[in-house]
Amino acid sequence: MKFSLRFNNDLPVKDYIRYAKAAEAAGFDQFWVSNDLFLRSAPVILSAIAAATERIEIGSCILNPYTIHPAEIAMLAVTLDELSGGRFNLGMSSGAGEFIRWLGMDYSYPRTRVLESVSAINQLTSNRSAATRGKTMQWTEEAWLRFESKRRVPIYLGAMSPKMLEAIGAVADGGLPLLFPPEHYANVLPHVQRGLERAGRSPGDIDLAACIWCSISSDQKAAEAALADKIAYYGHSMSPLLLAQLGLEQADFEPLRQAYHIAGDPQKARAMVTPRMLRIGIAGTVDTLLERLEKLTALGVRHISFGPPLGPDIPAAIEAIGRFVIPQFASD
Repeated sequence: MKFSLRFNNDLPVKDYIRYAKAAEAAGFDQFWVSNDLFLRSAPVILSAIAAATERIEIGSCILNPYTIHPAEIAMLAVTLDELSGGRFNLGMSSGAGEFIRWLGMDYSYPRTRVLESVSAINQLTSNRSAATRGKTMQWTEEAWLRFESKRRVPIYLGAMSPKMLEAIGAVADGGLPLLFPPEHYANVLPHVQRGLERAGRSPGDIDLAACIWCSISSDQKAAEAALADKIAYYGHSMSPLLLAQLGLEQADFEPLRQAYHIAGDPQKARAMVTPRMLRIGIAGTVDTLLERLEKLTALGVRHISFGPPLGPDIPAAIEAIGRFVIPQFASD
């Protein structure tokens, strides 16, 4: 069993260094940082973490081939892998179309662009030319890294849609499927398995992380408030497939989007988060977390990834998960 932490890139860099050190001490295997638009730079954050830790793997969740060219993604991946001593995992996907459209960018063929990028990046990090003439990119024979990559950097695909979930099984080294709610893993797995079968691979060929959101605290209201902040910010960008698990639609989040992203009133948006929306993640005590995770492990999960907000007191949440949750499931 593996355990990882995931963070948004909305905190001061020094906080990530502190949390990564705590995660390493608590027994986590991986530490992931997102690269959402107009927040702090994940590659810079991960560089700081790499220099401050020794064992824990680090990763981006996620980089997309629209706002960063795949050639530059490969450069970042190999450089971070070099800096960390072979501990970097490249998390990538197409990104949320809603956010990318903030830039007025074309968002056509997202799955094809990701698959072509994965192929090119694998070539580059294997010290080969990425020359290709695909649907979304045309690279010449001069497309190769001018410095040595010590290994092919593992690629984890972020996914919410059925086709991208299949791509995890077909081409990736690992997967970062968002589970809203956590029990959504039962619906995710068949799509990944279909991709594995299509590519002639087995489940042991990939590291499939069950990515959940959790907010842990003995103060139930404080735990719910921290989770509500994340839901208010990201809820409108979640896929209909995920929201349907909870009887929700993207239209339910439109008032929250207007309040947060248009009017700039996070407090008003948070107040609009309903109890049903809170079921997107887990908010409560460690016992609440354990109860929901028991259902996940019963489905065969081998990697649990704990995502933001984690709680009103993040160091305490990391310590609690390391002390009470990891030992509970590590030997399963």
